[in-house]
Amino acid sequence: MQKETHVFQTEVKQLLQLMIHALYSNKEIFLRELVSNASDALDKLRFEMVSNDQLSEGESALKIQLAFDEKAKTITLSDNGIGMTRDEVIENIGTIANSGTKKFLEKLTGDQAKDSHLIGQFGVGFYSAFIVADQVTLRTRKAGVAIDQAVEWQSKGDGEFTLETISKPNKGTEIVLHLKDGMDEFLSSHRLKNIITTYSDHISFPIEMLEEKPIPQESGEQEQESKEDSKSDAPQTEMVWTQINKATALWTQAKSEISDEDYANFYQTLSHDFEKPLATLHNKVEGTLEYTSLLYIPTKAPFDLYDRDRRYGLKLYVKRVFIMDDAEHLMPNYLRFVRGVIDSNDLPLNVSREILQSNHVVDKIRSASVKRILDHLIKLSKNDDASIYQGFWDTFGQVIKEGIIEDYANREKLAGLMRFSSTHNQDAKQTVSLADYQARMSEGQESIYYLIADSYAAALGSPHLEGLRKKGIEVLLLTDRIDEWLVAHLTEFEGKALKSINQGDIAELADEDEAVTEEEQQARTSLVEKLQDALGDKVADVKITHRLTDSPACIVAQEGAMTPHMIRLMEQMGQALPKSAPILEVNSEHPVLKKVAALTEQTSVEPWALFLLEQAQLADGDTLAEPAAFIKRVNQLLTSN
Repeated sequence: MQKETHVFQTEVKQLLQLMIHALYSNKEIFLRELVSNASDALDKLRFEMVSNDQLSEGESALKIQLAFDEKAKTITLSDNGIGMTRDEVIENIGTIANSGTKKFLEKLTGDQAKDSHLIGQFGVGFYSAFIVADQVTLRTRKAGVAIDQAVEWQSKGDGEFTLETISKPNKGTEIVLHLKDGMDEFLSSHRLKNIITTYSDHISFPIEMLEEKPIPQESGEQEQESKEDSKSDAPQTEMVWTQINKATALWTQAKSEISDEDYANFYQTLSHDFEKPLATLHNKVEGTLEYTSLLYIPTKAPFDLYDRDRRYGLKLYVKRVFIMDDAEHLMPNYLRFVRGVIDSNDLPLNVSREILQSNHVVDKIRSASVKRILDHLIKLSKNDDASIYQGFWDTFGQVIKEGIIEDYANREKLAGLMRFSSTHNQDAKQTVSLADYQARMSEGQESIYYLIADSYAAALGSPHLEGLRKKGIEVLLLTDRIDEWLVAHLTEFEGKALKSINQGDIAELADEDEAVTEEEQQARTSLVEKLQDALGDKVADVKITHRLTDSPACIVAQEGAMTPHMIRLMEQMGQALPKSAPILEVNSEHPVLKKVAALTEQTSVEPWALFLLEQAQLADGDTLAEPAAFIKRVNQLLTSN
């Protein structure tokens, strides 16, 4: 086949430009990424060989080889792994299937330090070669494919790449980096070995490097040489492949043999993150089940944490054989930020996603892994340094809240991990636990009260807080989008019901009726009847409120009805729902209501009644069906006597 020229996908072009302009502060990361890809290719071949040993093509040892040429200014990395077909080369290198790429690119700020961190999280893989190279040549042949059906890919990172069919005797992939000017530091055996031992020592396949070694000589030859005149005393040498990494899977080693730096380097290889993990949990389980887990809790959230199309999960190995790198059945979705490895001795090597979905071994491993993560988070939450857990919650709190909905078995533990804003605090920080709230509850208080609003400012300014604030009763202020679903599933904590203050009656405010005289009660009844007649079916009921001290009115959802906030959320998701009429509660002591009570003509009551209802809806964060009519009505009321 003649050489063909192709154009990179737009997103790839943008990434290449970032690589070419070297946003990475530590350029050596390119080797970590390429070695990681080579290791994946070897893992995939080893897995395929379980069912088809012909794919080995007579090579028993799987390995990665690294070489450099000072004169040509090239670095060559090769593996005898699974390799790629022509279509796979185009799919894996010419395009990016990950839908989160655009979001990643949108987050770039132009600040090299910040953008470098994002790129690290994204995991640029193959494209990192262009950090140090101005031309990259890749030659690859899929295992089991004819020798003359190999592919050569080449690009200068300028928006195009070429493809050509070639012959390649060995399966696998070879990458040649033609280094840019100023990158000569990588043309050094010492430098390359140092990078491998720093970032890739744990790779479970041998990484070999060409090194100069003395040629071993027989004793007879040595005696003969000593008798002859030698022009040079230098010993004879040869270039041989020498293993430069331990080639032992990190998780198989004893904890006592692994340093914090080893754990951190392995995490960074798994996650493509520059940060050290917040926590490392390494456990070997023996007994009914035998498996090893190495789990990491990150410090920073990956940029695509909320990308619905992104596949998450742990790397799954069976008896040290790699099976899949996104085994989502091993960790629930609300813990999708956890990175790590599970290596089981009890699963079959031919395990599939379908088998994982309904396998009792997987269920037990998952349950134990979740328990380990949650127990550690509980421990963190009780740490003397509160900032450690607070930093975790600020980063992953909204995701943890999903667990209340998804994971009934662990709901109690998860409830203890929750943090909220509250009227007890002076800022919007989510620092109040349900246990904190319960410890501050007044004697006789029946419920844990909360208010859901679109923002902290809206919640803090809500008229619903007035009566409770006067009585010194704390209210949780819930402003995350998921909070409406959260409280629908978390209905109580340690025997105390969670109750919305804008839905149904509040027991602690009911005693206000005790001081009302018969005359005052008749006046209230008359006021309520006027407003009910004026509003008709726009409201389910009109009541005298005990919630308000300063505001004239508020709307309250009926007990068990869907709240206006939930209806708005569903509408934003494209699911229009019928709105149930709210209850209008009015403050009879407010000057506006006193004015309405004094009106004798029902036609004069109607505009005031509509004004009270609509301003209460606005205060609740709702939108008006006819905002222009509301403004006109307000202006008329302002100018009337």
